[in-house]
Amino acid sequence: MNRGESAIGKHHSARIACVLGQPVAHSLSPAIHNDCFEHVAVNARYFSCDVSPKNLGSMVRSLQSQHFLGASVTMPHKEAVLALCDTVSPRAHALSSVNTLIPQSDGSLYGDSTDGAGCVDALAHHGVQLQGKSVLVIGAGATARACIEAFSHTNVSRIGVMNRSKDRAHEAVQLASGKGHIAQLSDVPEVDVIIHTTPIGMKQGVPAGETPLPKDLLRSHHVVLDAVYQPLETQLLLDARNSGAQAIDGLWMLVYQAKAQQLLWTGSNPDPMRMRFAAERELARRGR
Repeated sequence: MNRGESAIGKHHSARIACVLGQPVAHSLSPAIHNDCFEHVAVNARYFSCDVSPKNLGSMVRSLQSQHFLGASVTMPHKEAVLALCDTVSPRAHALSSVNTLIPQSDGSLYGDSTDGAGCVDALAHHGVQLQGKSVLVIGAGATARACIEAFSHTNVSRIGVMNRSKDRAHEAVQLASGKGHIAQLSDVPEVDVIIHTTPIGMKQGVPAGETPLPKDLLRSHHVVLDAVYQPLETQLLLDARNSGAQAIDGLWMLVYQAKAQQLLWTGSNPDPMRMRFAAERELARRGR
């Protein structure tokens, strides 16, 4: 029995929710979701479940046999968990990945993806107008693809994808509904919105200088959202601010995708400011 299963066993009366990933010790999702459950008086507890790929299926089956409310899914399981779902949303089907599990009343398991909506909503929270704008997504993994798919349903003009693997980039571009193209570093100064979705810059403590873009490519007209949220101030965001650009940290995206998950699990529509405060309080508790 792993740590997640052990913790779950201590709360038989409450409904169970969790984040499935490896590693997940750093996750802020328990702090965010438990605060939401408390605020709306839902008798549920949310845990971190560190689960290996080979044990993912047995863990999901174990959850389904309990008072299961739902689960978040993070790296490296977003694609593999799709096969464990009985049905999935159209966007999860298009993405071939799931970040949210929702048990149904008939015992079946429904999968959805809230990452893309979290990105778009985080931009909206900061007053970013997408109409006619060009977007650059850095990366082609599950999070990047979710963002590309979500942008394809907005009124952006173009969606560029930049990734080390050109094959993966080409696959991701197919999600852009005809608005996509393979982007190069030379395109960066001309785009309007930059979304970074790779682990580059994910360090504990202060930024260590690692960044996906040379700082001399950043301009004051840019909006830069870095999906990395530990640290909150990545080198990319620091360079963006120094260039006069609007910088949005990854905690906002985490909060808004969690907000969408709460709606799927409980039907509640929590206050994103309260959710962010819960996450910041947990970061302060950890001394970060």
